[in-house]
Amino acid sequence: MTDENTAVHLEVEPHTQQAHAVQPRPVLSRLPKYAAGRPPAPIEGLTSYKLSSNENPLPPIPAVLDAVRGREDLFRYPDPLSTRLRVALGQYLDVPADDVVTGAGSLGALTQILNTFAGQNEDSVQDEVVYAWRSFEAYPIVVGTAGARAVEIPLLPDGRHDLAAMAAAVNERTTIVLLCTPNNPTGPVLTTAEVEEFVQSVPDNVMIVIDEAYTEFIRDGDAVNGLEMYRKYPNVVVLRTFSKAHGLANLRVGYSVSRPEITQHLRVIATPFAVSTLAEEAALASLESIDEVLVRVDSLVAERERVVAGLQEIGWEIPTTQANFVWLNLGEHAVDFAEYAGRHALSVRAFAGEGVRVSVGEVEANTRFLDICRNYPNAPRLSA
Repeated sequence: MTDENTAVHLEVEPHTQQAHAVQPRPVLSRLPKYAAGRPPAPIEGLTSYKLSSNENPLPPIPAVLDAVRGREDLFRYPDPLSTRLRVALGQYLDVPADDVVTGAGSLGALTQILNTFAGQNEDSVQDEVVYAWRSFEAYPIVVGTAGARAVEIPLLPDGRHDLAAMAAAVNERTTIVLLCTPNNPTGPVLTTAEVEEFVQSVPDNVMIVIDEAYTEFIRDGDAVNGLEMYRKYPNVVVLRTFSKAHGLANLRVGYSVSRPEITQHLRVIATPFAVSTLAEEAALASLESIDEVLVRVDSLVAERERVVAGLQEIGWEIPTTQANFVWLNLGEHAVDFAEYAGRHALSVRAFAGEGVRVSVGEVEANTRFLDICRNYPNAPRLSA
């Protein structure tokens, strides 16, 4: 025993201390690191613009700012079920409120799904999650941390999912398939017909997650609507977010929509209090003024079409995009192009050896981007 006047010294040999150091899970060494879009470096005489994170360049609508201004209840925990928001979403989407599970953005909602339905390791056989690649760069991270094995199926040359190859990759170990539409970072959508054929081609016990983070920007009448698939097929789950069209990226509020036989398990593992009261109030205010939000989306879609037309006019061939970004198939020139854009006070998202994703931003930013593409000295004219 010791008392407050007794000093106890424990000497540990250096080699013993190192041998017993806390170690992370081995999977961490095999996972890529998420690379967030960087802000542009300031350039004298130029306004800097960030086109590297697919952010909405417009602030939230005034009703949202009014709803969150001056709140004094930040010392209270939020409703863990986001009940008011789920009810509002249920009415807006015409789905039962109990079919909605909120999360910290659509990525938070996806993480809850993976942690619930993937990552089982029985008899040394690892669950598999199939998705297209390249797609959302967080997929391999959250799949790996859930304990599952990522099965990445290369995109078609036009930047679209190779659904036939994805269906062929499904086996008895497959628990989840991720479909990203529009695909981030390339932009094309999946059509209703091809998704329906895909769903019918895989076993009913394989969950199909349709990630629709950019759904409000779609203008293609043939594009799949995840909610229609969820209504028809019990194994389909839809992901959506308030980060993009609603301009609430900083508040981290998203959700999944699925059948009760799925949501009952998601609620067990969902992160408590993931959506703050501030985020819930902002999302509610944005939903209540959805017409105003969609007018802003229309303006961004118009800018997207201006950028696409401008690129085509100067000879660039790009994948058909239905999102708030465009993809440049620059291959080995990707990093060089990003550095060139940076010297003109624009930050863009380069994927080394593959291409560059450029978000639709402010009008001046988009115009400067087109000028950069027109003047880039190593500009290849690549087929989509």
